[in-house]
Amino acid sequence: MASDFDHFVSIRLLRGDQEKEEFVEYQAPYHPGQVVLDVVLELQASQANDLAVRWNCKAGKCGSCAAEINGLPKLMCMTKVSSLKNFPITIEPLRSFPLIKDLVSDVSFNYQMASKIAPFTPSENAPFVLYQKDVERSQEFRKCIECFICQDICHVIRDHPENKTRYGGPRNFVRAAEMEMHPLDKKDRRIMLKQELSIGLCNITKCCTESCPVGIRITDNAIIPLKERIADINYDPLMWLWNRIKKKNPNR
Repeated sequence: MASDFDHFVSIRLLRGDQEKEEFVEYQAPYHPGQVVLDVVLELQASQANDLAVRWNCKAGKCGSCAAEINGLPKLMCMTKVSSLKNFPITIEPLRSFPLIKDLVSDVSFNYQMASKIAPFTPSENAPFVLYQKDVERSQEFRKCIECFICQDICHVIRDHPENKTRYGGPRNFVRAAEMEMHPLDKKDRRIMLKQELSIGLCNITKCCTESCPVGIRITDNAIIPLKERIADINYDPLMWLWNRIKKKNPNR
């Protein structure tokens, strides 16, 4: 427990940028109940004034303070110091993305991939009727705070950086699922998900689901249903036959 350190805790912070980076160890004052972000901000105020760190709401709602704490991506504002077992506490930026400075990574890749997904496109003549089960399904996906922890821990991105030019990642699959499963949306994003976001590269390890700080069941409720829909248009013989009929009779 951190209280065993006589009201001080050891913190190893990654300092530097792409040209040079190193771990620097600090002794930080600790008060019972503090979260990791409290300690980092206290260090920034007293010992490391030039420390670069993202944070905003300090309530687990904005996703800004995501970092790797003792090797695992977490929200610093939601991780209690007393819950950690390994000391000194090692804090790094999200390692799947280029380093900007200290604890700040360049996460623009995630927005670039998101721009490929067509926005919500309702049918002009569709009656605005929603059932509770449809509302609940959409609401789960809208809980995403874009911390990009799921993107950081996804091994398809982390271990294979060459995939960044063609793989959307868990966050963007959730984004697509939110609209694909909306009963009033008329846009078909399945071909895009297969060809441009390469959803087939996901092999369902569920590391994204386990790491999601807001509890979205990314794998079970977003990725697997999307994969099933894509399989329907590519491998289901009845669907294949129906598509052939529609092409021969475009007015049907």
